[in-house]
Amino acid sequence: MLRTILSIGLFAVLGLFVLKFIFGIFGFAIGLFGALFVIALKIALVLLAVYFVIRIVSPDTARRIRERWSGPAA
Repeated sequence: MLRTILSIGLFAVLGLFVLKFIFGIFGFAIGLFGALFVIALKIALVLLAVYFVIRIVSPDTARRIRERWSGPAA
C-alpha cells in the first residue's frame, strides 16, 4: 500500500517536471514566433508604404510590379 502511494507520488512529481519543461519550451517558441511576426509585419508595412509611393509617383512601374506578382490583369 505504501509502495503504491509512493510510486503514484513519484509519477505525479515527474509529470509536473515534464509539464514545466514542455511548457517552458512552448513559451520560448511562442515568444520567438511573436517576435518574428512583429518583424514581418513591420517589413510588410514599410513595403506597402513604398508601393503606395511608387503607385502615386509612377503608376506604370506600380502596374509592372503588380503584374509580376499576380499576373497580367484580365
